[in-house]
Amino acid sequence: MASPDALRGHVDAMLLSVLAEGPVHGYGAIERIRHRSDGALDFPSGTVYPALKRLERRGLIEGEWASEGRSKRVYRLTTAGTAALATERDDWAATSTVITRVLGQAQA
Repeated sequence: MASPDALRGHVDAMLLSVLAEGPVHGYGAIERIRHRSDGALDFPSGTVYPALKRLERRGLIEGEWASEGRSKRVYRLTTAGTAALATERDDWAATSTVITRVLGQAQA
């Protein structure tokens, strides 16, 4: 399991990624991350909701209130968010390749 320090700085990218599946409320995003990670990542709402607000302020996602029983804020990617996700994926691929080389896991 990844340490919380190793995940710092990657929460936003993971949220953009699960929002690429379609609109979802905050708890649904937590569930998607938990599912994709086979339960290894279980972010507290105190981590996810501030990140969603930050992404919304940056224009990468947009939220609207939906009332299905209880009122929930449902988030979706914007065009800028889709572009940011593509950049994040490219950056992660390059970064993880370099770190793997340095740690000695990749053998030629």
